[in-house]
Amino acid sequence: MSDNVVRLHKDPEPPAQDAPVTALTVVPDAPAPAVPAPMPSRWVRSRRAVKRFATDERTTTTLRGVARHGLYTFNGGRIVARRTWDGRTGSRYERMIRAAEAAGNHELAEEWEERLQRFRDARHRRRMDLLTSPVDVAKGAAIGTGMSIGTLVALGIVMALNTKDVSDVITPLTAVIEFIGLLITIVQVVWPYAVTLGPLFALLALWSVGRKQQAAPQWALPENVRSGEGEPITPSIVVKALRDLGVPALRSAIKEMGDAGASMLGPIRIAGCGVEVDVTLPSGVSTIEVQNRRRKLAENLTRHEHEVFITIPQAARTVRLWVADSGALDEPIGPSPLVTDETMTADYAKGRAPWGQDLRGDAAALSLYQRHLLVTGLSNQGKTVALRSLALWLSLDKSVQFLMGDLKGVGDWAMFDGLATTLIQGPTDEHVIQVTEMVEGAVEEMNRRIQAPPGTVFPPLIVLVDEAQVAFMCPLKDEEKRPYGGQKANSRYYMAVRKIHNQGRAVNVLMWQGTQDPTNENLPKLVREGAHTRASLALGTESQARMALGDKAVDGGAAPNLLRPGLDQGTLVLASSGIDIPAGQSSITVRTHYIDDDNAEAITDRAKAMRHGVTTLHVIERGEERDRLADIASVVGDAPRVRTQDVLKRLANLNADAYGKWSFIDLKRVLDGTGAEPYKSDGIMTISRDRLARALANRDDDGSVSASE
Repeated sequence: MSDNVVRLHKDPEPPAQDAPVTALTVVPDAPAPAVPAPMPSRWVRSRRAVKRFATDERTTTTLRGVARHGLYTFNGGRIVARRTWDGRTGSRYERMIRAAEAAGNHELAEEWEERLQRFRDARHRRRMDLLTSPVDVAKGAAIGTGMSIGTLVALGIVMALNTKDVSDVITPLTAVIEFIGLLITIVQVVWPYAVTLGPLFALLALWSVGRKQQAAPQWALPENVRSGEGEPITPSIVVKALRDLGVPALRSAIKEMGDAGASMLGPIRIAGCGVEVDVTLPSGVSTIEVQNRRRKLAENLTRHEHEVFITIPQAARTVRLWVADSGALDEPIGPSPLVTDETMTADYAKGRAPWGQDLRGDAAALSLYQRHLLVTGLSNQGKTVALRSLALWLSLDKSVQFLMGDLKGVGDWAMFDGLATTLIQGPTDEHVIQVTEMVEGAVEEMNRRIQAPPGTVFPPLIVLVDEAQVAFMCPLKDEEKRPYGGQKANSRYYMAVRKIHNQGRAVNVLMWQGTQDPTNENLPKLVREGAHTRASLALGTESQARMALGDKAVDGGAAPNLLRPGLDQGTLVLASSGIDIPAGQSSITVRTHYIDDDNAEAITDRAKAMRHGVTTLHVIERGEERDRLADIASVVGDAPRVRTQDVLKRLANLNADAYGKWSFIDLKRVLDGTGAEPYKSDGIMTISRDRLARALANRDDDGSVSASE
């Protein structure tokens, strides 16, 4: 019975009167009938249909078209009315007077006031002439009519004498009367149509004016007009963009100006692949408020953000806008003169490296004379190519020497093999050690030059390290526990770079560095501020831009963080006295030439041909490894204690190459932490034999003294 249900139902035939029994019948369990889904109501269906109709592209296009053409006509009428009012009154002159007074140009205000007075005098004379004109017109009409009738009668008399017919006397007069009647008939026929079509032609004229001025909101304009691609920059567009920038004080000031803000603008000048204009902001509006709204300003100008640059010139309360032609910055700038001119040479002292073009399309040439260089940016933005192009140009001056360290090690600098005195390539800690010793060797050469007789001229020595952040972040320490990386006073690479920054320029020893993604950890503050020429490709944040270029450049409008990673490769922002920067600006944007590896090899081949042959070292040669603690113990000998000055002399006699330049500081640095540090005895610094013996006995296998001892 589990699969059946007991149901009560009446028998199909009524039972007998004496047996009112209901039958129990077992029937199988039938499935419940399917309940049909409720049909949506007519209201729901209508609403969906209306929504589909309202959101359909054809509907929105039609509505935009109707609104656009209606607004063309309405706003065209406003424009015509405004022009008519300006032509009949002195409102135009009054606006210009107020604008000149607001700008403080009183001479111009007086000139416009004089023009207004001349306009009013002429208008007064015209109105006075209207008082006497009806009488003059009536007299003239009467005289003219009489003369005309007389002329016609005289002509008729001549015709009658000729034809011997007296009726010809009135023939000319009759012809004129019939012509006038014909004109009246024509007017009677045309007039109903003119009354109907005249307003239509007037509306068409107003529509044409509105269409020419694009007098409709942006949402109602056609797609090709709303995109604004290629739209020229005009004063009205610039003022409207500033008005809609979202700065209440600026918007209010523009509304109050009689010339609708035109007095704020200087002349719009063509500047390379764009235009440039200076905007004098009204009182109460700061330049930073405009700088912080660069994206919105660009969109108001129908440009992309990267196509608008805002800088701060010398004039107070002024911003300089450079607006590129649409898409112009995405076009390549052409090959480098180093590639196209095979006869080009370089001059380190007087020449300038052809690095690229500025935004105005002018050649951007950089002087490298006695200037330390720093190029930074995100990875894969063209940093190495930009840095290498400067080295390629300078290689064409045969007096220049190169010490190069490439801590990327993928062959970007391989073409300098046979041209650079030292070329170390690789990303490992051992390569960092080699590069550090190379820079320290440059410091020794710098010190030698400094000690030379005054007036000695030294050839330029360029110490170039690409991917320098690898060196700054190296965790290794030498046998004296001094770290190779870091930014402390005992960091070997950091201190070597600082020494060159401090004194190298005077003797033509220059430090060039390329680094990625600058931070305080991988590019210490004193190192980045020691560079005379600082350039940055695309960066991620404004704080990184300040690290790369400095606060002054960023506050003046430099914004490498607004460059597009991956799209603006090779475009960098530069702060340097070695390049021509427009007056009042603290930086310049340069689009660098791209020189590929094949062309770079061709340039270095020309540079090698100018030299007599250079042997390139790929490894820094180290002197004999010595056990310095054991050497100190050996020169102390059996004496209980020896003066430090005597120890230094004995070490120099033991090995002049290793210890000839040692000072007390070097001796102390080796003994610090060993338990055998120099101490005073009878007021003289001495070293103890017994302490040295204990330090040697307690050394670990790696040569260091155990900390427990």
